[in-house]
Amino acid sequence: MVPDPVAERARGAWSTAGPGALIGLLAALGMTALMLALRVVLGLPTPSEMIADRLTAFIAIEQFFALLAQFGGYEGLKEAGGGGVIVGQLAVGVLGGVAFAEYARTRGKRWPFAAALVGVLWLVTVVLLLPNLSTNYRGLAPDSARVATLLSLAFTYAVYGLVLVAAWPRSNDVRGTSSGRRAFVLSGVGALLAITTGGLLKQLADLATFAYDGLEYRGPDVQPITPNDRFYTVTKNIVDPDAVTVAWRLEIGGLVERPRTYTFEEIRALPSTTQETTLMCISNYVGGGLMSNALWRGLPLRDLLVPAGPRPETVKVVLHAADGYTDTYALEKALEPTTFVAYEMNGEPLPKRHGYPVRILTPGLFGEKSVKWVTRIELVDHEVKGFYEQQGWGPSFVIPIRTTFFTTDFSTPCTSGASIPIRGNAFAGNRGISSIDVSADGGQTWQSANIDYPGTDITWAFWTFDWQPSGPGDHVLVARATDRHGQIQDSTYRDTAPQGATGFPSLRVRVTG
Repeated sequence: MVPDPVAERARGAWSTAGPGALIGLLAALGMTALMLALRVVLGLPTPSEMIADRLTAFIAIEQFFALLAQFGGYEGLKEAGGGGVIVGQLAVGVLGGVAFAEYARTRGKRWPFAAALVGVLWLVTVVLLLPNLSTNYRGLAPDSARVATLLSLAFTYAVYGLVLVAAWPRSNDVRGTSSGRRAFVLSGVGALLAITTGGLLKQLADLATFAYDGLEYRGPDVQPITPNDRFYTVTKNIVDPDAVTVAWRLEIGGLVERPRTYTFEEIRALPSTTQETTLMCISNYVGGGLMSNALWRGLPLRDLLVPAGPRPETVKVVLHAADGYTDTYALEKALEPTTFVAYEMNGEPLPKRHGYPVRILTPGLFGEKSVKWVTRIELVDHEVKGFYEQQGWGPSFVIPIRTTFFTTDFSTPCTSGASIPIRGNAFAGNRGISSIDVSADGGQTWQSANIDYPGTDITWAFWTFDWQPSGPGDHVLVARATDRHGQIQDSTYRDTAPQGATGFPSLRVRVTG
């Protein structure tokens, strides 16, 4: 019987696919383990983190909230996104192994295809993730971080190619007598790499932001100065930066006459002051607790910008962070005396989750403009959209007047005839609070509350109101504030997206006879 060459080739390709998939998975596990190790030790970003940040720019706000609902919140979305990219990375590695095996079987060569595969993977990754390559979770300045990321990708992809070549039998006979032993050894190595990868993922998971992302400061015990461990926290990261001052640098560059790079010690050696500042997230709903206040130590941002000599054509200041985050505002805002470079929080070094070693405070604008882990301040002559602006947030980031009840609902009924103490706070960005009024009849009449903690133009104020119920039944109280410019809080309800929530908060109280 004459052999069918087509059938023979098909059988050969099929018998090669299995070993190719095995060595592809082995190589991908080795590459992934190395990427995770570099992330843990050197803070070099993984493709899963960079891809997540890259995709954010293409996800509209409506799609973003739909994804949050689908995955059960931001934490679920982060877990699904990060895990999905790693699974995809392994799948691409397997497919690459199959293609490599077929090339090696038919051509009898290994190196040309492996080198080409590594080069293509590296080039595609660089092109797709170019805006995100400056990320470094140990705090390297953007230019240095970009070089480090390019080299780390080249190194880890090269390891993938080397493992493919090393694992493929030199005899090019995958069905020979040694193939069983080779498969056994490769399976053992693969299991070891899988365990290593899992261990590194567990180590990163222990550092993940899931335990504190979305932390609110609310309840009856809210105080004017928020303890560091209760300060509200919002982050885009699965694992936040853990910058080291030896590596961290702050660059002042772009359209300046005298570019400058500061070390942490040089920043601390500059004349400093303490500034009390309240921050609020743009995602803070009416009555929510994504707002906190602290005493910050540092210096005005203009003390760094003016010596650098901003050029007349400068329009915007772009803030770059170690985690690849960017945001921007006008040069005039950056030169305001209260726009601040902070390195201490309530008398302690900045906590990691709040931007250690240095962050920017931008009073009057929502918290996303107060960039954490800042590594570069760049002056440019054109409009630039920040990380979340690209998603559709804004265009205004000015904080509207907000009032909050510390208790949103009384758990037990109150007795008619007794005075009921009501407490809350109010905030107006950088315009201060001059008065607070409370209404128990839907806003038809208002009574003045007492301001116990007036704060400053850039902090919240605390107030109390002794309410005398008109009689038993269910009552709904609302509150409003007036800023120090005479502007009264907007009663119109507006959701958080895209420019922050507005409207009066409400408090329900049941009064018995």
